Amino acid sequence: MSDVIDRADDGVERLPLKTFTEKAYLDYSMYVILDRALPHIGDGLKPVQRRIVYAMSELGLSATAKFKKSARTVGDVLGKFHPHGDSACYEAMVLMAQSFSTRYPYVDGQGNWGSTDDPKSFAAMRYTESRLAPYAELLLREVGHGTVDWIPNFDGTLDEPKVLPARVPNVLLNGGTGIAVGMATDIPPHNMREVVNACIHLLDEPKADLAALCEHVHGPDYPTDAEIITPRAEIQRMYETGNGSIKMRAVYEREDGDIIITALPHQVSGAKILEQIAGQMLAKKLPMVEDLRDESDHENPTRLVITPRSNRVDVEALMSHLFATTDLERNYRVNLNMIGIDGKPQVKDLRTILKEWLTYRLDTVRRRLEFRLEKVNKRLHLLEGLLIAFLNIDEVIHIIRTEDEPKQVLMKRFDLTEVQADYILDTKLRQLARLEEMKIRAEQDELAKERDELEKTLGSPARMKTLVKKELKADADEFGDDRRSPIVAREASQAMDENALTPSESVTIVLSDKGWVRAAKGHDIDPTTLSYKAGDGYLAAAHGKSNQQVVFIDSTGRCYSQPGHSLPSARGQGEPLTGRLSPPPGAVFVSVLAGSPDDLYLLATDAGYGFVCKLSDMYAKNKNGKATLSVPKGARVLPPVPVKDLNSDRLTAITNEGRMLVFPTAELPALSKGKGNKIISIPGARVVAREEFVAALYSVPEGEKLTLFCGQRHTTLKWGDLEHYQGERGRRGNKLPRGFQRVDRARIGD
Repeated sequence: MSDVIDRADDGVERLPLKTFTEKAYLDYSMYVILDRALPHIGDGLKPVQRRIVYAMSELGLSATAKFKKSARTVGDVLGKFHPHGDSACYEAMVLMAQSFSTRYPYVDGQGNWGSTDDPKSFAAMRYTESRLAPYAELLLREVGHGTVDWIPNFDGTLDEPKVLPARVPNVLLNGGTGIAVGMATDIPPHNMREVVNACIHLLDEPKADLAALCEHVHGPDYPTDAEIITPRAEIQRMYETGNGSIKMRAVYEREDGDIIITALPHQVSGAKILEQIAGQMLAKKLPMVEDLRDESDHENPTRLVITPRSNRVDVEALMSHLFATTDLERNYRVNLNMIGIDGKPQVKDLRTILKEWLTYRLDTVRRRLEFRLEKVNKRLHLLEGLLIAFLNIDEVIHIIRTEDEPKQVLMKRFDLTEVQADYILDTKLRQLARLEEMKIRAEQDELAKERDELEKTLGSPARMKTLVKKELKADADEFGDDRRSPIVAREASQAMDENALTPSESVTIVLSDKGWVRAAKGHDIDPTTLSYKAGDGYLAAAHGKSNQQVVFIDSTGRCYSQPGHSLPSARGQGEPLTGRLSPPPGAVFVSVLAGSPDDLYLLATDAGYGFVCKLSDMYAKNKNGKATLSVPKGARVLPPVPVKDLNSDRLTAITNEGRMLVFPTAELPALSKGKGNKIISIPGARVVAREEFVAALYSVPEGEKLTLFCGQRHTTLKWGDLEHYQGERGRRGNKLPRGFQRVDRARIGD
């Protein structure tokens, strides 16, 4: 079926919706790509920027002219060349004038054109005034020299330049950003002297590789004094592929104990930085910072002051943390996508960009010289006729006075061309009378000399390259400057561990029977005296620090962890752990642990199996916890037992049948999870039936006493007395004395 259906009687052509939408969207896409979002490699400008610069030049707003209201410029741009919104056009113009946004500004603004803290705080266009900056001369100087292809404007009433004849590779110098359809561009700005030196090197050595060019172009150069910390190898790889990223870092110095930030990354607001740091301070995640203030002024555009809490604060570590957690360090995407001299968008490497631009520049210079040569030849032709008229002035005057058609007579009498004859006739008699043969011949000689030079240059590729090099060097000397963004090798920034940022205070974590948790300041709290909800009571407690992780263990052997400082205060009754954690259905919390990550604990079940592990092995990354201790059928999880010294402690296991076994704690394996090894022998059937199980476990440090309690009675076993119950791991153990068959609890030490 044909895409185009027969025309209706009313002459309307009908298309299938699929065909129409596909064509319409493709047309729109190409328009956005080619005529809105991407810069051209020739002048480095997007259409709106090119039209602003050209319209201002047409208004006579050169760098030496008086300022005019920006609204006048925007009106001309919209009315003559760019039929879009005035606010979008003015915003583009503002960016072209902001020295902190554009490396080499095109527009010289007067009034409020925004600030680094808020680039969009500029005044309305009816208030600000503008003219072209001196740098814009490099784009406009050769417009009237036959170097430009002209295209009609949107309504066909005027012509506008297709691409401006830039004398420097502006596409790299000022860069540009834009989002098209299906593609985008992020070209960073560069230093003029570096790029021009690379161009000159490429003209001298056409086969120079990228590494040689990178000896001149060290990297992007943003309009800020912040440091570029991207390694040079990565920068070179970025130039090879046309894609990559640049990392910038703020510059700071020490002054009377304070940290002074003197330069921020490109387009980073000082107010935003202060807000980010203050947010961390309010969240009590920056205890080493005491004060924060902004002392920026006209003399010091960026001066942010950070006051450490004391002179013992590690400033390097603090700044590394701030670099990692705020915009003091920032990544910039690089995508060297532009419209080439073939009119097609493409991501190009640095060598291709410079090579294409030099091709464009050589062509522009050729057109300029040819245009000038044509003008010189025309002038020489006119001077030749004028000299003939001067040498025969009386006869010329006689012919003009007596002949009806003096033009034809002059042409025939003196063998003149029509152009020469018209020029003689248009010359005023008083001017002709003042002309002297010497002046005419002097001008002829001068123009002839210029013609010969132009012809030599046009006929010699070497002379053309020499001329381009000379002009590039002159422009770089006039408009170039030193690099602003130093490229420095720095170590990667690293955020401080959350525990290191949290104040270290002694806390007691209390867990209730129903799984409610709270944290009391200090270690001298008696958790049994706290108030509990009706039907609830004290279960377990742990002593730790507010900057440590707190571990909870449930009845299935899963472990969970929470930051100590995040737990609710003991002034109230706390909150249920199930609101923070997600234990399996039916599971209940049985114990709580806190302390150093390297603290050792014995994890075991009352089936007589267990192992030793570090507290850090029980940390969980999510609220579902981690399976740590495998619980046999019918068994229960015992409260974890602290191990003071793995090499000297004695493990003491007591069953509900009154049997006790003692052996070195070191005989148990150190694991991160699992069931563990057998501690004391208990028949499995008796465990399932709950007839016999481990009632208590203790790791007794060397030289300590163990006191057993049974109802009102108690007995103390010295370190040497424990040898009576010592045996091989996994044995049944020996019976305790009569009256201590049912041990309620025990105490280690006096």
